[in-house]
Amino acid sequence: MTLIHQYQNNGYNIVLDVYSGAVHVVDDLCYDVIGQLKEQNENHTAETLKSPETFGMLQRTLGAKYSEEDLRDALDDVTELTENGRLFVPDTYEPLIGIVKQRKTVVKAMCLHIAHDCNLACRYCFAEEGEYHGRRALMSFEVGKKALDFLIANSGSRRNLEVDFFGGEPLMNWQVVKDLVAYGREQEKLHDKHFRFTVTTNGVLLNDEIQEFVNKEMDNVVLSLDGRKEINDRMRPFRNGRGSYDLIVPKFQKLADSRNQERYYVRGTFTRNNLDFSNDILHFADLGFKQMSIEPVVGDESDPYAIREEDLPKIFEEYDRLAQIMIEREKEGKGFNFFHFMIDLEGGPCISKRLSGCGSGTEYLSVTPWGDLYPCHQFVGQEEFLMGNVDEGITRPEIADEFRGCSVYSKEKCKACFAKFYCSGGCMANAYNFHGTIHDAYDIGCEMQRKRVECAIMMKAALAEQ
Repeated sequence: MTLIHQYQNNGYNIVLDVYSGAVHVVDDLCYDVIGQLKEQNENHTAETLKSPETFGMLQRTLGAKYSEEDLRDALDDVTELTENGRLFVPDTYEPLIGIVKQRKTVVKAMCLHIAHDCNLACRYCFAEEGEYHGRRALMSFEVGKKALDFLIANSGSRRNLEVDFFGGEPLMNWQVVKDLVAYGREQEKLHDKHFRFTVTTNGVLLNDEIQEFVNKEMDNVVLSLDGRKEINDRMRPFRNGRGSYDLIVPKFQKLADSRNQERYYVRGTFTRNNLDFSNDILHFADLGFKQMSIEPVVGDESDPYAIREEDLPKIFEEYDRLAQIMIEREKEGKGFNFFHFMIDLEGGPCISKRLSGCGSGTEYLSVTPWGDLYPCHQFVGQEEFLMGNVDEGITRPEIADEFRGCSVYSKEKCKACFAKFYCSGGCMANAYNFHGTIHDAYDIGCEMQRKRVECAIMMKAALAEQ
């Protein structure tokens, strides 16, 4: 089985061969020829392309538009690409899925819910202002210490380990964050490990002392901000209803500059209230930020702010507009990085990553303030996904087995999707929340993911012309 995706964007004719990862920017003639070949038979080989029957088909379907000589030249080019393994490449990944399923669980990343409490009342918060379907609580040093010990003990030969201090709002438990970083640094020397710490913060409590510590110890910082003042303050107010923008933006600007505009990103959420979200991303850029992301909100259709299928055309327009503006700004020397448009067309993810996705439940776990283990932060509080705790370890390994078996080959919707190796099947929590199984896909999210991949590839093509 081969899989080819063709599309036109911003004046470019783009052909993606899914299983080789090769991207071709072609003229109208080659675009039409490949389209006809794909329609006739997706499983072409160099031999079928060289057959008289194939050329006869092209003459019948495209002969009124192109000359015989042009069609022969285009077919020769397509045949050469196929012979070189860059077009009409068969699927070599599916036979490897069994190997991925059998891999031993090696934990490399952990999300520490350092505070199930928050000083904001974001209207779309899946964590229920930090409570996660449970109770407000702060993680103790003892629980955090056991979590780091568990990570070290279950990391195998992996040296680099990632720990995200998450919430709620982790700065509400700042002393424990500092103590755990110090403990982690001590353990590095004893076990030949290296911790890469990250903190995700709304910035309310950010000050010079915290900034200095973050710059010394944190490999990355995620700064929560939704964009323009009116958008942010509508969705991210304090509990008294007052907006948070004016307080946090100067702090974020100062922190980003102090990190030389690297090793951080501003992370926003767009909702039905700001379907013109490209303006929020450009607002980030105009504030001086260079690293940014803005994610579509995920919510039930009954939520007034939730994205609906009818919103997709407008969202697609926004992604197209943003991509074109980013190309212009990059050429002017005013470029910035937008997380969803960052794509590696040369190396890309390794085979196991393409097949295993984000690694939740196997390589990545979340820890509650009282030490319970869940597959990721999105599953925290859903008792059916409680995997164990930091005292006893993983007591329900069948959950890890289930997540290990979840891939683009266990999801029917992914099998013929051109974007499957860029998202690796998407968010399992979203699939579960909408369909009751992790072996499905969140349909609206898939539509947006496909559009972002198309825009990202088009940008690569446009910037390669510089």
